[in-house]
Amino acid sequence: MNASNLLLISATTALAIISVVFAFDDENVLKPPHIPGSQNLLTESEIIQLKGAVGPESIAFDPNGEGPYTGVADGRILKWKGSYWSDFAVTSSHRKNCTLPFAPELEHVCGRPLGLRFDTKTGELYIADAYFGLQVVGPKGGLATPLVQKFEGKPLVFTNDIDIDDHDDVIYFTETSTKYQRRQFFASLLSGDKTGMLMKYVKSTQQTKILIRGLAFANGVALSKDKSFVLVAETSTGRILRYWLKGPYKGKHDTFAELPGFPDNIRMNSKGEFWVALHAKRSVFAQLSVLDLELGKALLKLPITAQQLDNLLAGGQPHATAIKLSEDGRVLEVLEDVEGKTLRSISEVQEKQGKLWFGSVLMPFLGVHGL
Repeated sequence: MNASNLLLISATTALAIISVVFAFDDENVLKPPHIPGSQNLLTESEIIQLKGAVGPESIAFDPNGEGPYTGVADGRILKWKGSYWSDFAVTSSHRKNCTLPFAPELEHVCGRPLGLRFDTKTGELYIADAYFGLQVVGPKGGLATPLVQKFEGKPLVFTNDIDIDDHDDVIYFTETSTKYQRRQFFASLLSGDKTGMLMKYVKSTQQTKILIRGLAFANGVALSKDKSFVLVAETSTGRILRYWLKGPYKGKHDTFAELPGFPDNIRMNSKGEFWVALHAKRSVFAQLSVLDLELGKALLKLPITAQQLDNLLAGGQPHATAIKLSEDGRVLEVLEDVEGKTLRSISEVQEKQGKLWFGSVLMPFLGVHGL
C-alpha cells in the first residue's frame, strides 16, 4: 500500500471518529470542563491592539517599570509607549522578507521570540527564540546576540520560555522538542513526542546543562521566590513540574500541580504565587487526542487548518483561562472569559501593579484586566 493510500485511510478514520463523537456527544466529550470556583471576569478586560502584528506570546517590563515589551510572529520585539508600539529588538538580521504579520514558513528566517525576561541588575533583555535559541539584547535594543544555539553539537530546535536567577547569574529555559519546530507544534503535541527538556545556562562559565529530559512539550518556566525550585509546564500532560534547586530534594523533580487544560507560560507575582495561562481547557476528546497516539496522528493528517484543529481541541469555543497557584501548588483563583468574547487562547498572565496583562500566541492584541 502506498503512502497516499495510508494518508487517506488515516484521515478517513479520524473523520469517522470525530463524526461519531459529534453525533453522540452529550456535551461532555467535546465541551471544555467547568472549573469549580471559576470567575467569569475576563470579559471586562481592556484590549491593546498591536496593529500590523500578531502573536504577543510573552510580556516583560524593564527594571524601570517601562513597557510592556512583547515578541510577535514576524520576529520583532515591540515596546509599548503608552499610546503606541515601537520596534525595540529583533533576533535575526535577515529581515528583508519579514513583512507579513504572520508567515510560519518564514519563522526560521525572521525568528520567533517567545519567552522574555529582563535581568534586573543589567537591564538586558533575555529572549527564548523558537528558532535561534537563547539570546540577549542590551537596554537600548537592536539586534540580539546569540548565547546558546547548540547543545552537544546539535542545533536547538524549539526553544520556548525562560527565567533568570539574576543573583547567581543562571538562566533556566525550555527546549519544547528536539524533533519538531515551533510551526509544527501540533505534531509535537499529538504525536506522543517526549523529547522536551528543562535546561540551565550559567553566565560565568557559558556552560549549558540539562536538568530534566523526556518532557512532553516543555513550555513555561518560573523560579520560586526563594529560588529553591524552578517550575516547568509540561503542556501535553497538563502538569506543572517542580525541579528542586536547594534542600533535601535538590536535583530531583516532582509534580507541583495538575491542571484541567494545556498550560503555557508561568509567571510569579510579588507574593510568590504563580499565574498559569491555559492555552485551552482539556475536554474528554482533547485528552483522548493526546493520550491515544493513533488518534492524535490521524488528526494531524486531516485536511483542516491549524486554527480549525485548535478550535476542535478547544471544544469549538477557545477562551481565556488563567489559574493562580500558591507557592505549594494549590489553586487559589481561576479567572475566565468563558465565551471568548474578549480574550481567547492566552499564552501568558503577568501581574504588574494591580493589573493582569495577557499575552496570546495567536491574537493581534494584549489584554489588560484590573484586579
